[in-house]
Amino acid sequence: MKTIRQQVEVTFRYPVHFTRNLFAAENALLADALLGDALPNTGPKRVLVVVDEGVTWHHAGLTADITAYFAQREGLKLVTTPLIVTGGEVTKNAPENVLAVQQAVHAHGVDRHSYVVAVGGGALLDMAGYAAATSHRGVRLVRIPTTVLSQNDSAVGVKNGVNAFGKKNFLGTFAPPYAVFNDLDFLKTLEQRDWVGGLSEAVKVALLKDAEFFGFLEENAEALRNRDEGAMAHAVIRCAELHLEHIATSGDPFEFGSSRPLDFGHWAAHKLEALTDYNLRHGEAVAVGIALDSTYAHLAGMLPESELTRVLSLFTALGLDTFTPELETPEVIAGLNEFREHLGGELTIMLLEGVGRPLEVHELDETLIRRAVARLKEGLWTTPPKTGLEAAR
Repeated sequence: MKTIRQQVEVTFRYPVHFTRNLFAAENALLADALLGDALPNTGPKRVLVVVDEGVTWHHAGLTADITAYFAQREGLKLVTTPLIVTGGEVTKNAPENVLAVQQAVHAHGVDRHSYVVAVGGGALLDMAGYAAATSHRGVRLVRIPTTVLSQNDSAVGVKNGVNAFGKKNFLGTFAPPYAVFNDLDFLKTLEQRDWVGGLSEAVKVALLKDAEFFGFLEENAEALRNRDEGAMAHAVIRCAELHLEHIATSGDPFEFGSSRPLDFGHWAAHKLEALTDYNLRHGEAVAVGIALDSTYAHLAGMLPESELTRVLSLFTALGLDTFTPELETPEVIAGLNEFREHLGGELTIMLLEGVGRPLEVHELDETLIRRAVARLKEGLWTTPPKTGLEAAR
């Protein structure tokens, strides 16, 4: 008998643009990108636009602007009026939303040389990306994220997914986007919860990869909390840059191994989102998850108290809670096994030895987890302000 060993090397390239007023008639950035590889004699490029319903509430003229933008561009054809879909985590819990996008792809002849352009927050982009990746085995996806969290993290990566069986991102694909367009003007209309919540991912990547960036966040925490657009633009761009650098250089962009350092704080965060029926938003949950893992690292003798204080104090300064009552439920610890299952193979959790000094471990002590939760509840190092879900209670 014979064995044939095949090796396929594929290089993915996609630009991440930062701009303002993307759909203005005079801004040709999007049109130029979509027309960049136009083939001769194939007619205009077909474009299906999917828009987060919540974004349309804050930008009343958005769908009209999108329609007008494509009407003025020779070589591009908007196949139908923008498809408005519910945003937020609820969109990832409803299979009918995926089906609606796939049906539109089918009905309007959107092929592999056409585009699905998704405009919205991270959840909407995840859902639309999953629908695009599973149509014709992959329709080109263009992401236009509209939140801090999606512009600095989820939209610049290679993952798409929806929730199933009570588990976050149980169904999904690794499919790089064709391009990403971060229009910073979309951030102006965000609720305060979403403005500051998205910064938890910036704190995360700074703790793992860039102590200088962490220092910037500390120095500018008040400005960021008070919606300083210049400080936020720098935070978003640097965070996105660090995420992209990791994807390109980690050696495991499609996560075949068990190590996922950029999921620091996420094992608890994902469970907390589900336990609160997603009333705790992803960025808020990540802040609590990072606080928990950082406190655990301190109690385990890894992280000096002075460094822990910096972490917790930064979240406080940004207006993010570091404790939620759901942390005390036994289901949180059960989330560790779900996280291992999602990773595959050996449980691998990222902890800290210091700012900019990550450390992987392969088990967590349940007693220490409970002690860390108790410390956060007592607020021994810092007293977080009542914001977000806690304020609602």
